[in-house]
Amino acid sequence: MPELPEVEVVRAGLEPAVTGAAAASVTVFDERSLRRHEGPSEDFIDRLTGRTFLTPQRRGKFMWLPLADSAHADSADTHGEALVTHLGMSGQVLLRDRSTDDRLTRIRIELDHPDHGALRLNFVDQRIFGSMAIDSMLPTVDQPAFAVPSQVAHIARDPLDPFFDDSKFLRSLKAKRTTVKRALLDQTLISGIGNIYADEALWAARVHYNQPTETLSRAKAVQLLAEVRAVFSKALAEGGTSFDTQYLNVNGESGYFAHSLNVYGQQGRACPRCGREVVRESFMNRGSHFCKFCQRIRVNQTSS
Repeated sequence: MPELPEVEVVRAGLEPAVTGAAAASVTVFDERSLRRHEGPSEDFIDRLTGRTFLTPQRRGKFMWLPLADSAHADSADTHGEALVTHLGMSGQVLLRDRSTDDRLTRIRIELDHPDHGALRLNFVDQRIFGSMAIDSMLPTVDQPAFAVPSQVAHIARDPLDPFFDDSKFLRSLKAKRTTVKRALLDQTLISGIGNIYADEALWAARVHYNQPTETLSRAKAVQLLAEVRAVFSKALAEGGTSFDTQYLNVNGESGYFAHSLNVYGQQGRACPRCGREVVRESFMNRGSHFCKFCQRIRVNQTSS
């Protein structure tokens, strides 16, 4: 599933081409891709056609394109509506010219941009776990001047968000009474982290995925949060992680962070730090990849 870096790469790629563009026409080829939209495809089409997009926004793995209304056409912070996009397992938002079709396109939006002219936005989804929806915007609790779609309101801020509260996160992590990886994957605690980047950050911080959160020292928790940010930043610089064509950027190109992975998917290979074997263990219907020597469960975690 695309995680924060992949969604941010898509958002950033859309920004120059979509901001200020109007939806000239909308075609829904598969209504299953409207699973999060309240209403039939006709409602989706009617509410989107003719609307102008503002600057794309993101929180965690959710992305949305605020829609300009006549009453507030110049501000993404004013409450209104947005086109919410969730990529699911294999969703892609591809920016094309009007003559380009993509196989497995579920929703097509023809765009008219004042500078770039006629464009096409294809929502492609092989496994159809992703979706698009028109959703109302709600003010955020901690920053009421800013708004997020109602479908995103329960999602915590991600660690690259300028309003992310480190102290609040560290307190909540300590109080969770769970294990560290489960906490990292809890999108109501911290958003944007999935299996890949959780494993990579835990390895970098030398923390076992099953380490109880209440035994994690504050220093180690601070280090872990720093490693999450570091791995996100590196993945962003390398265009995200692609193992196959299920994740592509808006131009249909793969990311290449997979070549920089230290433990995720590296079972049976040598740990880059100590040379011991990287192992994979079953975890929450997926897997955890780690080094048993570098990442041990400790009764009292220290900064080592």
